[in-house]
Amino acid sequence: MTLIRRRFMQLAAAAAAAAAGTQTVSAQAPQGGPKLTQILRNDLQGQDQKVRETVVNVLEMPAGTAAPWHMHPGAQEILFVIEGSVTVEIEGQAPTVLKAGQIALIPAEIPHLARNDGNGGARALVTHSRADKDKPFVVVVKRGT
Repeated sequence: MTLIRRRFMQLAAAAAAAAAGTQTVSAQAPQGGPKLTQILRNDLQGQDQKVRETVVNVLEMPAGTAAPWHMHPGAQEILFVIEGSVTVEIEGQAPTVLKAGQIALIPAEIPHLARNDGNGGARALVTHSRADKDKPFVVVVKRGT
C-alpha cells in the first residue's frame, strides 16, 4: 500500500506541475459547501482514444458538508484522501470512511456521493478518466427519501 500511495503522490505532483500551463478553474458551492478546484484537464496521449481525457481536482470539504448523489457518464473516478476523512457511498455498497492516504475507485455510470462527517475539514485529490468528452461531466441523481 505504501508503494501505491507513493506512486500516486508522484503522479499527483506531476499533475500539479502540468497544471501550471493549464487554466485553473475553481468552483465554490453555495452556503460554504464542498469546494472543487480543477488542477488539470488534458487530453491523454497514446491511449488509442480509450480514455480521451483526464480531469484532476482538489476537493475541499468543510465539516458536515456533502456532495449530492451524482454520477459521471463515461468517466471513472478515483478519490484519494489527502487530509481528514471522507465518507464515500457508492450505490449498492455500504458506506466507506476513507482516512488520509486511502483511496476509492468509483466506476463510470454508478451513482455515488462523498461527505465529511468529521469535525474538521477534509481534502482529497479527485481524478476522472473520461472516455467520451461529449457527455456531460457530472449528472445529479435524484434519490427517493
